[in-house]
Amino acid sequence: MPYLVGIDIGGTFTDCAIVDRAGRLLTIKVPSTPSNFSQGMMDALDAGAKALGLPLDRFCRDIAFLSHGTTVGTNTIIQKKGAKVGLITTKGHEDAIHIMRGSRGYGGRDIRKVVHFPETSKPVPIVPKRLIRGVSERVDCFGEIIVQLNENQAEAAIRELLAEGVQAIAICFLWSFRNPQHELKVKEMVRKIAPEIFVTCSVDIAPKWGEYERVTATALNACLGPVISDYLKRLDGALTGLGYSHGLQITQCGGGTVPVARAGEAPLLTLDSGPVSGVTASMFLGAAMGEPNIITTDMGGTSFDVSIIHGGKPAYSFISNTDQYEYFLPKVDLQAIGAGGGSLVRVHPETRTMTVGPDSAGAFPGPVCYSRGGTLPTVTDAQLVLGYLDPDNFAGGRMKLDRDSAFRAIESLGKQLGMPAQECAAGICRIVELNMADIIRKVTVEKGFDPRDFVLFAFGGAGPAHAGVFAAELGVKKIIVPQRKAASAWCAFGAAAADVLHIFEHTEIMATPARAERINKNFELLERQAQKLMTAEGIAAARQRFEFSLDVRHKGQINEVELLLPWERLPANYEAPLRKFFVERYEKLYGRGSALAGAQLEIVVCRLRARALTPRPKLMKSKTASKKIPPDALRKPRSIYWSGLKKTPVYDGEKLAVGNTIKGPAIVETADTAVVVHPGRTLRVDALGNFEITFK
Repeated sequence: MPYLVGIDIGGTFTDCAIVDRAGRLLTIKVPSTPSNFSQGMMDALDAGAKALGLPLDRFCRDIAFLSHGTTVGTNTIIQKKGAKVGLITTKGHEDAIHIMRGSRGYGGRDIRKVVHFPETSKPVPIVPKRLIRGVSERVDCFGEIIVQLNENQAEAAIRELLAEGVQAIAICFLWSFRNPQHELKVKEMVRKIAPEIFVTCSVDIAPKWGEYERVTATALNACLGPVISDYLKRLDGALTGLGYSHGLQITQCGGGTVPVARAGEAPLLTLDSGPVSGVTASMFLGAAMGEPNIITTDMGGTSFDVSIIHGGKPAYSFISNTDQYEYFLPKVDLQAIGAGGGSLVRVHPETRTMTVGPDSAGAFPGPVCYSRGGTLPTVTDAQLVLGYLDPDNFAGGRMKLDRDSAFRAIESLGKQLGMPAQECAAGICRIVELNMADIIRKVTVEKGFDPRDFVLFAFGGAGPAHAGVFAAELGVKKIIVPQRKAASAWCAFGAAAADVLHIFEHTEIMATPARAERINKNFELLERQAQKLMTAEGIAAARQRFEFSLDVRHKGQINEVELLLPWERLPANYEAPLRKFFVERYEKLYGRGSALAGAQLEIVVCRLRARALTPRPKLMKSKTASKKIPPDALRKPRSIYWSGLKKTPVYDGEKLAVGNTIKGPAIVETADTAVVVHPGRTLRVDALGNFEITFK
């Protein structure tokens, strides 16, 4: 029996989704192991094998496709535990990464924090000045070599950096994306002089104009390289030793997977890849449901991640921000805040106010109710005090929660505000729910989308407990908690459902009217690159799919918008429809009338997303439905705090039948999450086995 397996490592739990040939889905959760994340992955595989009644090695031999989402890169950046990096760049431009964009280090910061921040504050340098070397060379904006590479200077720079003890070398020259000859030559020299050193070029990771963002992407990739490549080599070796023979895939932030070798070369692609897998899974389910417009919300133990799918396609972004550094990376547009089940709650006595997050209790010590040494209450503690969680049946009975400790911790907070414990717990949940509504508005209303045109998918271990409130704030059509129990491991399911994805870009500024032949020549170049790489990876031509896009802007502006093209090659008369696409997209982003209808346009980037179709899970619609709730789906009712305590029915969500309808207030429990059906809401089990919550 071949299995599709996806594994997602989060800050608190490691999730495993296993799909068999018949389409049956099994999900497993085990604690993450921050000191050694690969151990958490192997623990998840072992737990999956035991659930199937198989030895681990037999299970690994039976896996047809294994995809892994990892937070190792993200944690390396956050904890500043990356490699010691040396940078080689064009002479005279050594300080570009320190100058940044003239934003005085404010890039990516909340404006409320900016106004209280010293002007001189900038992040800790990715590469300190003493580890940056400039060499003589110059390529112009047309790709012509104006100054030949001084190889003696380049060799001296390499040897000086090695003497400083660098573990990785980043290479970024001016206009190298128009002609990479000099970068590739220096890369070859590094490998000849020090084959054990990780080396990366800007043309391999960010072949776009924008010197600061490009050098930042290259430096970050080098910073992550030794850490990620070592981690992946160990993991790949362990899996091969257990009999897995189909090649480990790593989820990437663009919305698919890459082979483990590519992830080792370009570890920057793994940042945010775990949450992006939840978007991939939602696209897959949305297509089966006939829902093209989806807001995805993922609330785990540490963060709350939001994205949108419009017309069956995810929203994309091309400039990312990490620790105030901006860099180029084509990825699914994902917004995140520190609002998870483990988010810490604090009271500020001087203002008599309460804050939730952004810092988290994590897996260890965790919330107070975990009894692992945590002393500050969290959102999970508030859920327990309100009655949303069953202290004797948390995580499918694998954990017992200490309600009394959680109650005392929240009661102590409440006394500082003059509130009883349960009212304080309700306030905690209300704060976090309104924070979630705010971040959702940023990816919908502020991007030109009306939430009322969308359904909202609520997943992650904590999401279904709060979705009824923040979804109502937004006015969405309905809430979907996908695939019952699988909702808590939805990102892992997305990893199992993802296609292999490579993104290729060609930067060349072309003012309209540019001839279609010129643009199509660039598309042909990108397609040949994709075909060559995918053939080398053993991907047959029949599995290859190509999607083309252009980044377009008004001439004279510096910001462009991406236009997904309905053609594989531009027709000769492409300009009128392209202008129409541009005006529609531009005005959706910036408001009606903001586009200059007759203005000259510039095409800046030609892009190809090359996909390789992989085995897909099956979602089977039930042919029968019943309004009668099975007797064994009824659990013991318990007192829940709504606006006061009320005896509330509780149901076993995994035993509810398709067609069952439940009026709120109610609690629907699965092994790994609790779905809170607030008063005035209705939950129904649809034909695909999802929980559908409406506001009637």
